[in-house]
Amino acid sequence: MPGVELSVVRIDKPEEAQVIIGHAGFIKTAEDLYEALAGSVPGIKFGIAFNEASGPRLVRLEGNDDTLVDMAGRNALRIGAGHTFVILVLDAYPINVSNAIKGVSEVSNVFCATANAVSVIVASTGNGTSVIGVVDGSDAVALEKEYDKAERRAFLRKIGYKLK
Repeated sequence: MPGVELSVVRIDKPEEAQVIIGHAGFIKTAEDLYEALAGSVPGIKFGIAFNEASGPRLVRLEGNDDTLVDMAGRNALRIGAGHTFVILVLDAYPINVSNAIKGVSEVSNVFCATANAVSVIVASTGNGTSVIGVVDGSDAVALEKEYDKAERRAFLRKIGYKLK
């Protein structure tokens, strides 16, 4: 496409960390996301980075874990797209925080919430960069069999998300 350059940004994160990437639009986003996360799960550790799209166009940083804050910031800066946020989480799953994040009034989209390896596909034009999608994990290779279903159900019960 003339005038558009596509690139891929691989997200850097600790293996055990969850990553949540989305789009929101107001300078208070970083603080509002902080409040949403801090109020969701006792003991959660997280780092938040939010790319401004105007004004000084800084990557705004919040969080309660310096390493995760730094990593989230570096990932957001490499993505570059305005109004994009990157959250790295330890000691919680996305399911524990996703409704709180989606409930933040300025959040308009969540691209992914996962522990998988993530690559962000960005499109750059003359006036800026946009996230156009994410690659979350690996491709599916087969249909689930009965023993796979039994393993999945046992795992969900083991980690406390379904009744015994």
